[in-house]
Amino acid sequence: MLLTRTAGASPSTASTAVFATVLTQGPISRVQLARRLGLSSAAVTKAARPFLDAGYLQELAATERSGPGAGRPASPLAVSPDREYFVGVKITADELIGVLCDLRAGPRVTARRSLSGRGVRSVTQQLDGLVEELLSGSDTYRDRTRSLGIAVSGDVDRVTGRVRYSPFLGWRDVALGEAVARATGLQVTVENDVKALTVAEHWFGDGVGTDHFALVTVGAGIGCGLVVGGRLLAGSYGVAGEIGHLCVETAGPPCHCGGQGCVEAIAGTDAIVGAARTAATRADLTMDQATELARAGDPAVTAVFARAGQAIGLGLAALANLMGPERIVVSGEGLAAYDLLESHIRRSFAQQTFGAAGQSPLHIRPLPFDEWARGAAAVSIQSRVFP
Repeated sequence: MLLTRTAGASPSTASTAVFATVLTQGPISRVQLARRLGLSSAAVTKAARPFLDAGYLQELAATERSGPGAGRPASPLAVSPDREYFVGVKITADELIGVLCDLRAGPRVTARRSLSGRGVRSVTQQLDGLVEELLSGSDTYRDRTRSLGIAVSGDVDRVTGRVRYSPFLGWRDVALGEAVARATGLQVTVENDVKALTVAEHWFGDGVGTDHFALVTVGAGIGCGLVVGGRLLAGSYGVAGEIGHLCVETAGPPCHCGGQGCVEAIAGTDAIVGAARTAATRADLTMDQATELARAGDPAVTAVFARAGQAIGLGLAALANLMGPERIVVSGEGLAAYDLLESHIRRSFAQQTFGAAGQSPLHIRPLPFDEWARGAAAVSIQSRVFP
């Protein structure tokens, strides 16, 4: 564990567990830590001491206890958020969105740059400039920043830092982590953008405290990140959670993945726009215009959104049936049309879930791209805690 090494102690399971729990669920007392982690109070104190000495943890003022058998007041442990900073960058097809975060993924500085080109060398150079801009505001930021997380759509190998395939950027087998590390001098973690957002929500958002959690994004693609047993699920090939490529209509439209009738081929933004153009016989129709037509009651275009909502609901139902998450967060830029999708999503979800799986609550949470960049920073934080 890199943070433990920084604090001057050898890594241990107990120290990792204690720090991670305080980071994601603190402030929290030693007694509560011992109870949640199944450790003795002495073991918790020993595990926390190096972090306290190095300034990564702090002891808050004692809180009073009350009731029968109450002992001395507890002094909760909390993370010192300014002890270290992390950069996160979300790469889209035409823009870089960057954020400098503290140790609890709290944004401190944000910046954006339009991409002048999608070539790997060009993107790396522009990303280096964006990082420099984020760090330039304070010597403290520069001195206390060691890590950079990058979130990019597509098939990403987090272990090697390679982008195996990113359709929106046109990349195949790109050693992005290595290239950016050379350019910036930082430790770089590269992750699929939806998985990065899932890490941020699980550690610092709606998923805090859950062992089984899912985040689904609706937009240009239909993405999904899964947390099983408290850990982000990658699968043997790094593509676990691709519900956008579940077949929900055997005779449905072809998908860019080579399949047919995929959720994404029906409910992705391009799929909705294409179907709405056909329905409205308007070749230049935009997503905003399609949304306006549906809200105005155009029956043919309304049916396009109904079909999309049903496809998303079927994908969510398959997810709930397979893993039974405690919570499902639905996000993404496609939520701008959620009022046209929601009833169909919920109806097909309720019809297709089995038994208690239907109790998995759907939390609708719009998250702008700044939050996706924060997700990249969260992945960088996670990599420091669990290298």
